[in-house]
Amino acid sequence: MTTLEIPTEHGPARAELHCAKDGVAVLVLGHGAGGGIGAKDLVTVAGAAKAAGVHVALVEQPYRVAGRRAPAPAAQLDTAWLTVVDELSTRFAALPLVFGGRSSGARVACRTSGAGQAVAVLCLAFPEHPPGRPEKTRQPELDAVTVPALIIQGESDPFGRPAPAPHREIVLVPGDHSLSKDLDTVARATTEWLGRVLRPHL
Repeated sequence: MTTLEIPTEHGPARAELHCAKDGVAVLVLGHGAGGGIGAKDLVTVAGAAKAAGVHVALVEQPYRVAGRRAPAPAAQLDTAWLTVVDELSTRFAALPLVFGGRSSGARVACRTSGAGQAVAVLCLAFPEHPPGRPEKTRQPELDAVTVPALIIQGESDPFGRPAPAPHREIVLVPGDHSLSKDLDTVARATTEWLGRVLRPHL
């Protein structure tokens, strides 16, 4: 494992690299609003991707690196994320990038997938709307993604359930927003999907 500290205009971000032997792509993963890169589902997905021959970068946003709990505004999260992606693109030249993350990190991955030239997007527990507020939908962020996307969602997630679409798959697992009840399914879904979406880029 290698840890990079990457300057951004909103303070330093961190990327924890878990490199696969002969890696064929890079999966860049962001954390949730109030949690870090040690979340069980992020760790599970990182392990599954690495075992499948994909390098993984677990990205800590500047507000977390600075020790703050409250998340930064969306525009700052997106800017810092794309700065980290630029650095990773240089380090892993010519390898396809898959963006992903859990909850807030999944929203960042969706919003930046076009600008960052991601070939696919992996969302863990996408927060479709705030709990009890279905009218405050974030579906447009998902709908703006033009590359293949996988959403792994808890069946009883209070943040709702995104709708499937022709290039967007939904995998439901038992449990809530944490996705920790069935990590084996989370790992299997990740491995199978990465194999399919990366095939055209290899």
